[in-house]
Amino acid sequence: MSFRVLALPADSFQPLFGRDADTLAAQGVQRRVVDCKPGYPCRISLRDAEIGETVLLLNHEYQSAGSPYQGRHAIFVREHAEQAQPAVDEIPEVLARRLLSVRAFDREGMMVDADVVHGSALRPVIERLLALPQVDYLHLHNAKPGCYAARVERAL
Repeated sequence: MSFRVLALPADSFQPLFGRDADTLAAQGVQRRVVDCKPGYPCRISLRDAEIGETVLLLNHEYQSAGSPYQGRHAIFVREHAEQAQPAVDEIPEVLARRLLSVRAFDREGMMVDADVVHGSALRPVIERLLALPQVDYLHLHNAKPGCYAARVERAL
């Protein structure tokens, strides 16, 4: 089963880039200077930010479905990050090196299955869950910090 990992769209965060600290704070956003790698995974570029680079820490609604599984959490985005466009069946390194919670959802946004796996063993879990007929998409979360990482869909 072919799949595609989807990054968050850069356009959604463009209005925050380059803003001063007071403007960001008024929107609940913080600018941070990266002090370790890995440690600040960008949801736009699907790469870990480099030491000394700035990132924005903000609350993001990753599951907008009108179900009990609607969700928001803190994420990092690199200012002016290049949009990731992983190839079909590609697992970005930022995911491959982390412990992940994989959550399978149906069209109504209801969780129908889940698993925890090290990113180096992610491919068979994605393929198994996407093979289930009731599964519409997957969400990947970093299992230790628990933050949303990416969405996975069947490749057309």
